[in-house]
Amino acid sequence: MTHRTIQPDRLAALGAHLGARGYEVDLTARGLRVVNPKVADCCHATPSAEETISLRRRPEDFDRPWFWTAAGDPVAPADRITDAGVFLMGHLAERHQRDETEEPGR
Repeated sequence: MTHRTIQPDRLAALGAHLGARGYEVDLTARGLRVVNPKVADCCHATPSAEETISLRRRPEDFDRPWFWTAAGDPVAPADRITDAGVFLMGHLAERHQRDETEEPGR
């Protein structure tokens, strides 16, 4: 019998990884929307801590598929779900911490 490996949808796998850690995730036509629910969406001056991740090839890495931010920044190779998750958790937390320190007392 031939052993076949079924390749799961990598955005869905990343979503499951982050969802298990308490992040809100939603697969959309634009990609995987990830929201850090611990960030209060209190005012217009504070951007909500969210990111939309897409999957596309990276020419600098022999056209291997990578996860990318909405701004076009590379996150991690698509076969590195844990690395991408760690990056996103740090990215969303960093954004939240930066917002808190920009305007102390608010």
